[in-house]
Amino acid sequence: MAKPMTKTQLVATLADDMGTDKKTAGTALDSIIAIITREVAGGGAVTLPGIGKIYCRERPERMVRNPATGEQIKKEADKVVKMTIAKALKDSVNE
Repeated sequence: MAKPMTKTQLVATLADDMGTDKKTAGTALDSIIAIITREVAGGGAVTLPGIGKIYCRERPERMVRNPATGEQIKKEADKVVKMTIAKALKDSVNE
């Protein structure tokens, strides 16, 4: 498995593709991240065409098991961020 691309590498590649400098590309990436974070934290969803959909889902209160002791404990309701991958991305990986 290849090493994941770092933010620095992503910004450099984005700058090359945009034909701009790294500072502008970094600002653009930070803005996109801030928009996605704000929207998902507010209970909305963001669709990235060709990549997938990022959304927040509420999980109900439930019983879980402590793996160390085997004891059953009640876990409060919480939220979890999910991502559904677009079919186009899945298909491009499996070509």
